[in-house]
Amino acid sequence: MNEMIMNSKSALTMSSLEISRLVESRHDNVKIAIDRLVARGVIHQPAMQDGIKASNGVTTSEYLVKKRDSYVVVAQLSPEFTARLVDRWQELEEQLAPQVPTNFATALQLAADQAKQLELAAPKVAFVENLVERHTLMTATQIAQKHGMSAVKLNRLLDELGGVYSKSVKRGRAFIQSFIDNGYGELKQTEHGHSQCLFSTAGEVWIHSKLVSEGVC
Repeated sequence: MNEMIMNSKSALTMSSLEISRLVESRHDNVKIAIDRLVARGVIHQPAMQDGIKASNGVTTSEYLVKKRDSYVVVAQLSPEFTARLVDRWQELEEQLAPQVPTNFATALQLAADQAKQLELAAPKVAFVENLVERHTLMTATQIAQKHGMSAVKLNRLLDELGGVYSKSVKRGRAFIQSFIDNGYGELKQTEHGHSQCLFSTAGEVWIHSKLVSEGVC
């Protein structure tokens, strides 16, 4: 059984049970040795995990020992088994190593598989990137509220001023391309798949300056 663990910080550890098997020693003796080394400050206090429940219903705790400290523990218990520990670490680390193509045909197949995965993921990525980002973009309603008016009134004023919405769109609203190119707004999709015009901070400033120049604010 693979007793090597990779935690959230990608630090490899080996359980005290695995160490006891390597050095052919009782697990409780290995844990005692670890406790003594920790008390002397020779190794760091290892994390713990619950082991496999025994037939009598008792679950024995196991230490999760880092690579460097595992060598110290084995040297303390049975120095003659150090080589076995080295071999075991190499075996376990190779199991986690990424697969490297050994020939040209394998490399081509790996590249094809990765390309296929990217192709399948592309629609999902595009959808997520196009979702509404309300923490950086604002609706007409949000901007209108800052000026003490409704979104309907603000949009009517913007229609009169021009340079914001496309007149070719009969149902709904869409920015003209120059408004988007100037960084004043973006056309996004809501979670329900509907198009929505959202204004950037620069767009809000542009609207405010236009309203001021027209004497609205």
